[in-house]
Amino acid sequence: MTPAKLTSFIAPPYCGRPGGSRSIWLPLTIFAVVVLCTLSLLIGSRDVTWSDVLSAIGGHVDSIGEAAVAMRIPRTLLALFAGAALGLSGAVMQGVTRNPLADPGILGVNTGAALAVVIGVAWFGMTSAQAYIWTAILGAGCTAALVYTVGSFGRGGATPLKLTLAGAATSIAFASLVIAVVLPRGDIAGGIRSWQVGGVGGATFERLAEVAPFLSAGLILSLGSARKLNSLALGDDLAAGLGERVALARGIASFAAVLLCGATTAICGPIGFVGLVVPHVCRLLVGVDHRWLLPFSSLVGGGLLLAGDIIGRIAARPSELEVGIVTAFVGAPFFIWIVRRQRVRDL
Repeated sequence: MTPAKLTSFIAPPYCGRPGGSRSIWLPLTIFAVVVLCTLSLLIGSRDVTWSDVLSAIGGHVDSIGEAAVAMRIPRTLLALFAGAALGLSGAVMQGVTRNPLADPGILGVNTGAALAVVIGVAWFGMTSAQAYIWTAILGAGCTAALVYTVGSFGRGGATPLKLTLAGAATSIAFASLVIAVVLPRGDIAGGIRSWQVGGVGGATFERLAEVAPFLSAGLILSLGSARKLNSLALGDDLAAGLGERVALARGIASFAAVLLCGATTAICGPIGFVGLVVPHVCRLLVGVDHRWLLPFSSLVGGGLLLAGDIIGRIAARPSELEVGIVTAFVGAPFFIWIVRRQRVRDL
């Protein structure tokens, strides 16, 4: 079975790419991510030199420039890891649902995680990072189950269009609930509103250490589901005929996506459209084989969020524009293009 036959929802331009093309794009993508990491360390409200960067990486913080770079290192790593997690979770969600519009933000999963965190903070006095992460994952999982259940009602089951509409409605409802929970609590309103925008500012190595096990588990489960997602792309009946345990495969992959987007939302806030844009771009580069698509989605996702964070620092210098706003500017037109290209009646 060739990669070009592994999908039933991607239009003809997203056909499989030959191995030679993949071998070219892999080093180019890695090089681009390294360049973006370097730029993330160099660009900010304070100008720094290459010597400051090298000294700070070596652990020196004697000068103001070195201290500035030292603060940007965890921020750069968080943007890289969060972008990789969101890009990967979007690719997995699109594979599980066979929905070209699937994305943690569009399906309401990020908003469900945010609502759970807000309730935990406002009603239960939640403060620890571990509590944030577990609560966000629980909220993301419950929301994913709710959206899939609602989208399954009626004839045809969980079609892409019904899942998208159910996710949009859930996202709007939960966003309203977040406002309702926060309004009476002036003591937490400012922090919650800032967190809701979605950003990577204020990152520390301690926060990275808290979220790393969850992202690692989600990464391993996602990459381990690549072959199963290839089978699911053929349709449930054919996948079952090939010996695949469809429900188990879909459950494991979905759990991995929930882990990734829930943990990322807990630390960064809800960042939208990364999981939508990245998989479509990666299909153009490497085709639809998930064994290639998932690793590339994580690389490109990390690069996209790094680029968005860098643009946010430049656009509002000496202040900053949160990366969640930048990705919204990029992702919203892309979402409209996908809808027009796929045509609503074909979804």
